[in-house]
Amino acid sequence: MLATQKLGSITSTDTVKLWAVQACAHCGGGVEERFRYCPWCASPLRRKLVEFFPAHPRDAGKALRVSRYLDEDPHVRFSVWDETGRVESAVSVEEAEARRLARFLRPRPSPRRHGIAALLDYAAGVSARRSSTGSRKTTSS
Repeated sequence: MLATQKLGSITSTDTVKLWAVQACAHCGGGVEERFRYCPWCASPLRRKLVEFFPAHPRDAGKALRVSRYLDEDPHVRFSVWDETGRVESAVSVEEAEARRLARFLRPRPSPRRHGIAALLDYAAGVSARRSSTGSRKTTSS
């Protein structure tokens, strides 16, 4: 829905739009068309959000397009595009699967070592810190 605001008086018989803003369907606040979310209430303004991701060099010329649909049937659609701008394949997943995929793609922390291996790692770190500062704490009597 686009709401038009007019400034000044127009003497011509033709109506002139001086500027147009989109009205947020949730709160009614005026929002520029370039925004994805309402700055007043944070509601999504678009029914679909799209991002493109370039392929790894081994798949040069291709791209991944991810579309998140925010309508009555929310889902995420993945499509593979070739160098001519044509879709080679596409698949949609439900929101729960999209969340699972996001968890899968999150960087994993390095595994912690336990037992004697952890103790040796700690000792090596302390020794390295002491030798890099050149200080050795000694107690005097």
